[in-house]
Amino acid sequence: MIDLLILFAFVAYSIGNGFRHRARASENLEQYFLAGRAIRGWRAGFSLAATQFAADTPLLVTGLIATGGIFMLWRLWIYGLGFLMIGFLLGGAWRRARVLTDAELTELRYSGRGVLLLRGLKAVYYGTVMNCTIMAMVLVAAARISEVFLPWHEWLSEDLYRWIHAAVRALGVQLASGATELDSQIATTNNVISIVLILAFTALYSTTGGLRSVIATDTVQFSLAMLGTFVYAAVIVIESGGLGSMVDALVTRYGVDEARRLLAFRPDTLETVLPFLVIVALQWFFERNSDGTGYMAQRIMACRSDADARYAALLFTWLQIVLRSLLWLIIGVGLLVVYPFDPMAAGGEAFVTARETLFATGVRDLLPPGLRGLMLTGLLAALASTIDTHLTWGASYWGNDLYLRILNRGMLRREPSAREQVVVARLSNLVVLLFALAIMAHLRSIQTAWYITLLFGAGTGAVLVLRWLWERINLFSELTAIAVSLVLAPVLLFAVEAEWLRLLLMASLSTAAVVAVTLATRPTPSAVRVRFYQRVDPPGFWRRTAEQAGMDPYRPVAALRRGIWMTVVTSLSVYLMLVGLGKLLLPEPGTSPLLPAALVLAGLVTTGFSCRLLIMQRSARGR
Repeated sequence: MIDLLILFAFVAYSIGNGFRHRARASENLEQYFLAGRAIRGWRAGFSLAATQFAADTPLLVTGLIATGGIFMLWRLWIYGLGFLMIGFLLGGAWRRARVLTDAELTELRYSGRGVLLLRGLKAVYYGTVMNCTIMAMVLVAAARISEVFLPWHEWLSEDLYRWIHAAVRALGVQLASGATELDSQIATTNNVISIVLILAFTALYSTTGGLRSVIATDTVQFSLAMLGTFVYAAVIVIESGGLGSMVDALVTRYGVDEARRLLAFRPDTLETVLPFLVIVALQWFFERNSDGTGYMAQRIMACRSDADARYAALLFTWLQIVLRSLLWLIIGVGLLVVYPFDPMAAGGEAFVTARETLFATGVRDLLPPGLRGLMLTGLLAALASTIDTHLTWGASYWGNDLYLRILNRGMLRREPSAREQVVVARLSNLVVLLFALAIMAHLRSIQTAWYITLLFGAGTGAVLVLRWLWERINLFSELTAIAVSLVLAPVLLFAVEAEWLRLLLMASLSTAAVVAVTLATRPTPSAVRVRFYQRVDPPGFWRRTAEQAGMDPYRPVAALRRGIWMTVVTSLSVYLMLVGLGKLLLPEPGTSPLLPAALVLAGLVTTGFSCRLLIMQRSARGR
C-alpha cells in the first residue's frame, strides 16, 4: 500500500502542476510551446536530463552491458560531445532565430518554391515518424516495467477485466515481454491498461500547462528518478557484498577474462577496435538531432538568455553523462552478479530482451516496500518526463507548422486566433499518441529499434549542422539528405549485416551527396542569407554573407573556433571524470587504482579550467 501512496502523490502533484500553468499556456503558441522564452538555465538543464533519463534507457543500458560490457556505453556517452557543441556553438543561434520549431527555421534559412514543402516534410518526418518511434521505444520499456509491478487482473473486478481482456484480444496486439509467468494474453491486457493510464495521466498535465508545466514537473521527476536510482544502486551493492565483492563475484561467475571484458572501458579485441572507433566517431555527429533539432532546441529556445542556454547544456551533460551513468554502471554490473547468465548462450534478440527486463525484475525482487514504491515512482517519473517532452515537441510541429503555416496561412489564407491555435496544439497531442501506440505494437527489442533510428538519422545529421556553419548550404542540400536517408536506410538494413559499416556507409554517402548537390545548385539568394545572418549571427564560414551585411567577415570564424575550444575542453573534463570514477568504483581485476585516480585529478583540473573559460566568456560578452 505504501508503494501505491508514493505513486499517487506524484501523480497528484503532476496533474495539479499542469492546471496551475494552464492560463498562461493558453495565451498563445509561444507561451504554450516555449514558456514565453523565460526559462532559467538550471531548470532547462534539469528538464533535458529528465527527458534523457527515460524509462527505456536504464533497460537499454542493462542490455548493452550484458551483451558487450561497459565499453558499449560509449554509444550513449559520446552524445555528450553533441550536447556541449549545441550549448557552446549553436545555442545562441537557436535563440536568436526566434522560431517555435526547427521546421520553421527552413523558411528563415532558405527561399524558393520548395521551402514550404521542406517545412512540411520535416514536420512529418521529425515530428511524427522519428518522434513517435522514440516514444514507442519508451512505451515498450513502460510495458516491461508495468508487467512486473501492475497485476490488473488481480486488482480489477472480474467482469470489468473480462470485458477489457476481450477488447484487447479483438485488437490482436501482443505486448507481453515474458518478464513474468503470466499467460501472454493476460500480460498483454495488463500492459495495455497500464499504458493507457500512464498516457492519460501524462497527456493531462502536459497538454494543460504546455512546456512551462513540463519543465516544472521535470525538475521533481528527475530528482525522484535519481533518488530512486541511488537507492536501487545501494541495495544492489549490499546484495553483492560491497563494490569490491561485486568485482570478485563477477570473476567467480564468469572467469577473469570475461570479467575484464565486461568491466573494460575500451574494446577488448583488435577486431572490435575499428567498429568501435567508427561508431564513436560518427554517431554523435551523424544523427537525427545533431544540431539540437527537436526537444533540445526547444529547451534552448525557451531559455531567457544565451548564458542560460550554455549553462543548460553544461548542467545537462554533467547530470546525464557522469552522475546518472555512474549509478547505472553499478546497477548494470550488479545485475550480472545477482542474475548471472551463461556467456555461451548470450546473443540474439530474445537474450537482449530478457536482460533489459531484469532492470525491472531487480526492483521487484530486491527492494523492500516503500523503497520499491520510490523506485517505481522514479521510473514512472522518468517515463512521464520523456513522454511529456515528446508530446509537446511533436504537437509543436502539428500546431505551428502543419496547421498554422501550411493549412491556414498557406492553403486557406486565414489567420486563426491564438485561442484556436492552442486548442489545436492540445488536440495534436492525441494524434502523436496514436501514431506512437501503433508503432509500439510492432516493437520487441529496445536495442534493435534504437539501432534502426540511428541509421535513418545518420543520413541527415551532417546537413543539420552544416546549415548553421556553411553559408553555401541551400534548400536542395536538406532535401537530398532526407531523400538519401529514406532510400538508403532500408537497403543497408537488408544488405549489410555489420552495424558500424551501415553507419559508415550512410554517413559517407549522404554527406557526399549533400556536398555534391550543394555545389551543383545555385546558392540561396544573398538577400535571404543576409537577413538570416543579421538575425541569427551564426558561427562558421559566412565570410561573404558577413561582408554583404556590412559586418566583420572574421567574426563568424572566430565564434566557431571559440565554440569548438570550449566544447573540447569541457568534454575532456566530463570524460576524464566519468572514466576515472567509473574505474575506481568498478576496477578491472588485477589493475592498479593509480591510473583512475590520476584521471579524476586531471578531470578536476580541466573542469576548473573550463569553468574559468566560461566566466571569462560571459564577462567578455556582458552577459
